[in-house]
Amino acid sequence: MRRRQFMAFVSGAAIMLSAATHAAETFPTRPIRLVVPYPAGGGTDIVARVLGQKLHESLGQPVVIDNRGGAGGTLGTAVVAKSAPDGYTLALVPTSHVINPSIYPKLPYDTEKDFAPITMVASAAILMAVNPRVGGTTIQSFVEAAKANPQAVANYGSAGAGTVFHLTGELFKQLTGLSLQHVPYRGGAPTVTALLASEIPLAFETMLALQQHVRAGALRALAVTSARRSVIMPEIPTTAEAGFPQLVADNGYALFAPAGTPAPILARLHDATVSALALPDVRDRLREQGAEVVGNSPAELAAYVAAEIPKWAALARQAGVKPD
Repeated sequence: MRRRQFMAFVSGAAIMLSAATHAAETFPTRPIRLVVPYPAGGGTDIVARVLGQKLHESLGQPVVIDNRGGAGGTLGTAVVAKSAPDGYTLALVPTSHVINPSIYPKLPYDTEKDFAPITMVASAAILMAVNPRVGGTTIQSFVEAAKANPQAVANYGSAGAGTVFHLTGELFKQLTGLSLQHVPYRGGAPTVTALLASEIPLAFETMLALQQHVRAGALRALAVTSARRSVIMPEIPTTAEAGFPQLVADNGYALFAPAGTPAPILARLHDATVSALALPDVRDRLREQGAEVVGNSPAELAAYVAAEIPKWAALARQAGVKPD
């Protein structure tokens, strides 16, 4: 009896392995859904559309961008966590993915266990930008103007509670002593729209979403929160150069599949993505938007997630950040 059970187990395992191998060899045979947990027009959406076009060309199947905004990106991310682990539903998430465990106490998924890492696609510098009606052309002069007229500079906006932009704003408040009220929006595009319309005087957003408006003079960039100046807009000083060396943050865009996706399919997706990121036109298109390609290994992305969760948790606790 035991021998028959063992042979049945071996046979079943062999069948499953054969099926997985066949699926990987033929993958993909239908369109792939790339979920962006934010509205169209923001930084994550821009990166997704650049990547999706190239994956379509290399994989031979359409890559459909599915914008699922809400709850700081957790609604769309949950869709992927609960999807079939077959490689046909993926998530492109920004740095808020590793911040949300500290903001939302009851996430409908486990950030580390429910996703299979593929690669960090790109990293974008964050701009600190103001509406031109607000006084100040540098961080220091902006702070002085805000303290002189707190009613005119009473709040700041971000792409949502718990995003890297929100926490960067909270860190800015701590460093300057300003009493700014956080105004969350449902993504980068609505935030930029509000900033252009003077609904908010200040916002932290990616260069992808802001640079065209800065170049046109519709918005004013005070600083970039990266460790070094951007090659795209080298005229903008870093926050460290402006006297705020602690105010450093970037927004990474990471690609995940649901946990349990067969390794051969993950490898196929990783190879296709990294190959796309190596193309000069992809590098140039993302760089024009203020993002630098990364294309690291799944293990490196997993290590990044494990390291970033506690780092942002410390700041979230210190700032008392809660979902709005």
